[in-house]
Amino acid sequence: MKRNGVLQAIVDFVEGAIVGVGAILPGVSGGVLSVAFGVYEPMMELLTTPVPAVKKHYRMFIPFGIGWIVGFLLLAKGVEVLFNACAPVALMLFFGLICGTLPELFKVSEQSDAKKSWTPFVVSLSLAFLFFHLLENASGMTIPPSFFAFMFCGFLWGLSTIVPGLSSSSILICFGLYEPMTEGIAALDPRVLVPMLLGIAVTALSLARLVNMLYKKHYAITSRVVLGFVVASSIKIVPAKFDSIPILAISLICFVLGFIVARGMDIAQKKQQNSSLEKGI
Repeated sequence: MKRNGVLQAIVDFVEGAIVGVGAILPGVSGGVLSVAFGVYEPMMELLTTPVPAVKKHYRMFIPFGIGWIVGFLLLAKGVEVLFNACAPVALMLFFGLICGTLPELFKVSEQSDAKKSWTPFVVSLSLAFLFFHLLENASGMTIPPSFFAFMFCGFLWGLSTIVPGLSSSSILICFGLYEPMTEGIAALDPRVLVPMLLGIAVTALSLARLVNMLYKKHYAITSRVVLGFVVASSIKIVPAKFDSIPILAISLICFVLGFIVARGMDIAQKKQQNSSLEKGI
């Protein structure tokens, strides 16, 4: 049992680090990664009912939170360097990580209520594709850095956490706020951090309660709507072209590695859950 507990903590830590890295990368949605790793619902519970959520999920929150901080503060810069050096490789790695979790996500949604139609998934998928297409073709409008500009950054970041598939980083690049925001975070500048946290709090606390209620009362429909956003945004990050055959080969290898890692973590979590149920935990 001890070994299983340690294994689960390691898996939660790694997943937290991946979500932390993805939270700051353009084109990658932290919300999608949260859904992919099964953290989305507990996170919504944490934002709406913190004390009960912590009591219920603290064994997951602690290693996941530490991993998120490590990924966000230490690993994100390295991945961002990789992203800038060769974006297709980084994007295919994240695409593999997401795809590796999709089989389990679809299985859980199907088991929640097999009689429910998958129409919400199809509608959500179609609308998400349309939304992302319009977003990509929107003309950029530069916003000068200010208290309210960084609060807007926090608002978008909170929104991308609640709405899986919405990449706040990509939108902030269009507005010219991505670079000053990341520089402020790296420097721990309170002029950036304080308004950002305010924006995140306003968005997350106002919308998380609605999402949490929908999951509790209409799990099958809500999970399939979210899955539509996840699939659409995942396909969206696949590079349209590769500069050379070697880059294509490396990108495919990274996709396979990401898929294997995510699938392996899913299997490890499933074994841990089954072991806990057998022992009456």
